Amino acid sequence: MADLTDAPAIDPANWTCPAPLRDQGVVVMGHGGGGALSAELIDQVFAPAYGNPTLAGLADSAVLELGGARLAFSTDSYVVRPLFFPGGCLGDLAVNGTVNDLAMSGARPAYLSTAFVLEEGVELTVVDRVARALGAAARAADVTVATGDTKVVESGHGDGVYVTTAGVGLVPDGVDIRPQRARPGDAVLVSGPIGLHGVAVMSVREGLEFGVEIASDTAPLAGLVTAMLAVTKDVHVLRDPTRGGLGASLNEIARASGTGVRITERAVPVPDEVANACGFLGLDPLYVANEGRLVAFVPREHADAVLAAMRAHPQGAGAALIGECVAEHPGMVTVATGLGGTRVLDLPLGEQLPRIC
Repeated sequence: MADLTDAPAIDPANWTCPAPLRDQGVVVMGHGGGGALSAELIDQVFAPAYGNPTLAGLADSAVLELGGARLAFSTDSYVVRPLFFPGGCLGDLAVNGTVNDLAMSGARPAYLSTAFVLEEGVELTVVDRVARALGAAARAADVTVATGDTKVVESGHGDGVYVTTAGVGLVPDGVDIRPQRARPGDAVLVSGPIGLHGVAVMSVREGLEFGVEIASDTAPLAGLVTAMLAVTKDVHVLRDPTRGGLGASLNEIARASGTGVRITERAVPVPDEVANACGFLGLDPLYVANEGRLVAFVPREHADAVLAAMRAHPQGAGAALIGECVAEHPGMVTVATGLGGTRVLDLPLGEQLPRIC
């Protein structure tokens, strides 16, 4: 047996862990992942610094009263790597992401601003491709890029191109969509197959091949939301499950509303190629990012009609009812598994794949 008396003392402070530790005094990648670390950063740094009733809702966009109109206002930064991936690129992602954040308040998006941060040395042809994709996506989403800005940083102090977009839109009368409105009995609907964006970006970034090309689902969702609201304005919650995927969005809604959420694993539409890729990489598709999907909480009496309207729209053709909002286990999400058991779907710590949007 080896003599360990002269072995160096074990210092836990020198241990490493693939998941970021939660008591670190510096920013780690997990702070940008849309999970528990992101929530802690907001709660401990930004909310105390900015604290006001408008910000307190922490929805995808803020709804503001201005001059007798109700405006939705949202801003987001996009740092996806690589800049171009199957099904999209940084440019259309920057439009669709902000348009969708506005739509999650029921708004009709109208205007965007855009700010480019360029790294010295990036090829102008790359910047041109991103800008043209952004313009085309804005036209497709029927929004106007009304103002913008450009900054350049020294070589080595960026990653080619970063884009920030902000947007405003009008919220129709009688529409009140926010995570606090989820109620026991609500049906939980998802607009289509999940996980495509995250796996598409990962396949290019890591040079992985899964037998078929997996394309991002990036798309504007305002038209789909309009179709849903045409059935009933009493849609309680809408969320686009981007960073942290469907799992993070359901947890955020459960915690904001103080209700429980119960979903059925087999009811969640996961494409075979996404399931196979996630199985190979040890990922849970419920936590993989999406950029063209929404999750909706709708009163049960309207659920069938809303689901039919979603399926009749191109962006909701694969819509499915995946669960319900319940009074039990408030603030918690549970999953009925395919084996007949139940598991807790917790808020992820960070992002399985950073720099996804």
